Amino acid sequence: MTGDAPRDLDSLRSWHSDWRGLRVAVLGLSMTGFSVADTLAELGAEVLVLTEKADEEYARLVPVIGARLWTGALDAVPQELVDFAPEVVIASPGFPPHHPVIAWTQRSGTPLWGDIELAWRVRDKVLREDGTPADWVLITGTNGKTTTTQLTAAMLVAGGLRAAPVGNIGVPVLDAVRDPAGFDVLVVELSSHQLWYLSLADADVAPSPHASVCLNLADDHLEWHGSFAGYRDAKAVVYRSTRVACVYNKSDLATREMVEDADVVEGCRAIGFDLGVPGPSDVGVVDGILVDRAFLDDRHRSALELATVADLAARGLAAPHIVANILAASALARSLDVEPAAIRDALARFRLDPHRIEVVAVAGGVTWVDDSKATNPHAAASSLAAFPGAVWVVGGLLKGVDISDLVAARGGGVKAAIVIGVERGDITDAFARHAPAIPLFEVDDAQTEDVMARAVELAAGIARDGDVVLLAPAAASFDQFASYADRGTRFARAVHDRYGPQ
Repeated sequence: MTGDAPRDLDSLRSWHSDWRGLRVAVLGLSMTGFSVADTLAELGAEVLVLTEKADEEYARLVPVIGARLWTGALDAVPQELVDFAPEVVIASPGFPPHHPVIAWTQRSGTPLWGDIELAWRVRDKVLREDGTPADWVLITGTNGKTTTTQLTAAMLVAGGLRAAPVGNIGVPVLDAVRDPAGFDVLVVELSSHQLWYLSLADADVAPSPHASVCLNLADDHLEWHGSFAGYRDAKAVVYRSTRVACVYNKSDLATREMVEDADVVEGCRAIGFDLGVPGPSDVGVVDGILVDRAFLDDRHRSALELATVADLAARGLAAPHIVANILAASALARSLDVEPAAIRDALARFRLDPHRIEVVAVAGGVTWVDDSKATNPHAAASSLAAFPGAVWVVGGLLKGVDISDLVAARGGGVKAAIVIGVERGDITDAFARHAPAIPLFEVDDAQTEDVMARAVELAAGIARDGDVVLLAPAAASFDQFASYADRGTRFARAVHDRYGPQ
């Protein structure tokens, strides 16, 4: 173990600070982990990457960038880590608070960061024309994060700003911070995992975003956070130190309470959104028109038109939860002075990601919808609200979440339910208690390649002209599929195999 005095980490607030020789242990070697290691190596830090397994390409690149790589079991603290005596540990967001290495780090008093704290500290690598770093807009929520992040970035670009969707959406923030082209705004999607790590950061070194939003809150990732309260507290971090606009969901009391409790910069405004008529500091819907009553001088007596529900419907964007996402994104964009015309232009070109309420076929009068991205009950509830009376394909890995409330609220309104996945018992029990009259069909444990073929076969036998068959699993996919995308792709393929290409 080295005897060097610990570095004053409080001084490391810029790309141009002296990071040389700082001993940093990086946990995990996903895209995020590699972006952290690569950034630190570029800064001159001494980097040790620890991971249970390494993608072949990343494993090859770690020594090339000048870092060290250790692979092996992390169910106990590796001696290599102890001997390294890190001055900072930076963890990829997959490491939960109860992980042995995280627990050791906190017991030892070693500072623990996530990639977002590091990115904020070094955000001044590339500056705008006015000599300032890019503004940040932070987005979280149980559902709708990716869609809202993409929408916001598209609106900002349409408004003439150099903007990029980054973070949990798939592009590490550190990659954007180091992009030599530079940006005016980074639109950062944050998972509850990333926000938990951000909660450990002192307020003076944590992000102070231009605007922020928590779209909604419902049970999710309870096995990671340990409780709903822990999950809620992590999500609430998104509003901390916001400078201009805290956007919240008027239909979700938890998000309003987060804003009310948040320690924000003086002068920051609370901006509400929902599908109802907006108040003077809100965005909402009036007679089928999406309007802004927050970002205009005469907001007490007038409103600005942003879009119409009819136009959104023509583009497949009129499901209620998608309209809510559009309103949230519009509020964020308007906080950065994007004109309503630019918002309309962005919406005219916007397309939802695959596996998000995607119509994969219309055959025999039956519409087949892939919403495999509905990986928790809250997301599935939105899908079921958009397609009442659907034949519902549900199930997978529940991640410690009780599905009973969803079945009680929405299960009685479906035509039938087809239950897939390894945790089918919890779902069938919920139907037995809350919706016993609904026909229920199970796809027994089967090979991955057979699951969707059997589910589609069962659905085809139930659905009639005018019906919708909806894949909205309310669960994670990793019990039987490689990802939610794999699950959705296999569903679409099974439909096409039965009815031919659409």
